[in-house]
Amino acid sequence: MELWPCLAAALLLLLLLVQLSRAAEFYAKVALYCALCFTVSAVASLVCLLRHGGRTVENMSIIGWFVRSFKYFYGLRFEVRDPRRLQEARPCVIVSNHQSILDMMGLMEVLPERCVQIAKRELLFLGPVGLIMYLGGVFFINRQRSSTAMTVMADLGERMVRENVGSHARPLHHPCSADGVPCQLLCELKVWIYPEGTRNDNGDLLPFKKGAFYLAVQAQVPIVPVVYSSFSSFYNTKKKFFTSGTVTVQVLEAIPTSGLTAADVPALVDTCHRAMRTTFLHISKTPQENGATAGSGVQPAQ
Repeated sequence: MELWPCLAAALLLLLLLVQLSRAAEFYAKVALYCALCFTVSAVASLVCLLRHGGRTVENMSIIGWFVRSFKYFYGLRFEVRDPRRLQEARPCVIVSNHQSILDMMGLMEVLPERCVQIAKRELLFLGPVGLIMYLGGVFFINRQRSSTAMTVMADLGERMVRENVGSHARPLHHPCSADGVPCQLLCELKVWIYPEGTRNDNGDLLPFKKGAFYLAVQAQVPIVPVVYSSFSSFYNTKKKFFTSGTVTVQVLEAIPTSGLTAADVPALVDTCHRAMRTTFLHISKTPQENGATAGSGVQPAQ
C-alpha cells in the first residue's frame, strides 16, 4: 500500500517538471512517441499476420491505419495538396525530403496503395518496429556496403520493368511475383525513397543521392516528388520544443524519364532537387530560422 503514495508523488513531480521545463516536455513527448511506435508495431504485426499471413505490401494499409492515429496525440494536422498525383494507376518512384522521426506520420498520410519503401538495414533490428517494416514489404539496404545497396535497387528496378511491361498482356487473374497478386495490380507498384539518405533538420535540403533516379531511369517510370514543409515551427531537437502544428504536404507534378539513360541522371537529379527545394522554402513557415534562404546554394551531389 505504501507504493501508491510514492508513485503518485513521482507522477506529480513529473507533471511539475513538464510544466516548468520545455526540455522535459520535449523528452517526455519523444519518449511517448517511441513507446507508441513500439507498442503499435507489436499490435499491428499481430493483425498483419492474422490478416495476410506474412510479408506483403498489402500490410501497409493496416500499418497506416494505426500510424495515422498518432497525430491526435500531438495535435498535428497535415494539409495535403494535389494528392491525386500519387493515386494515379501507374508505377513510379516517389522521392521526398527526410526531416525527423516524425516523418513516418507524414508518410502514412499520403502513402498510395501498393507502395514499397527503401530503408536502412539497421531499422530491421529494432524489435517490433523492424518486424512491422518487414511485414509491410520494406526493402532494406546496407548503406555501408554499396554493392549490396546497388543490388537491391537493381533487383527492384528489374521487378518494376517486368511488372510494368508484362502486366498489360496478361489477364487480371494471372498470378505473378512473390506476393501472388494480379499483374494488373502489380503494374501499379510504386517505390518511396528518401534521396537525402539521412534525416536532416537544418532548414534546407541536403544533396540527393542518385540511387532513386537510376532506379526510375532503369524502369523507365516517372519520378513523383513529395515535399513536406519544415517541422521547425513545432518540433526542434536543438531548441528542445515539441508542440502542436500543421505540416503542408505538396505533391509535385511527375517528372518523366521515358527515353532517358544513365547519362541523363545527373541532370535529372538537379531538376528534381531544384523543384523540391524551391517548394520546400515556399511552403515552410520559418525557413530562415534554420539558416535557409532562397539564395543559399545547396547543390545536388555529383
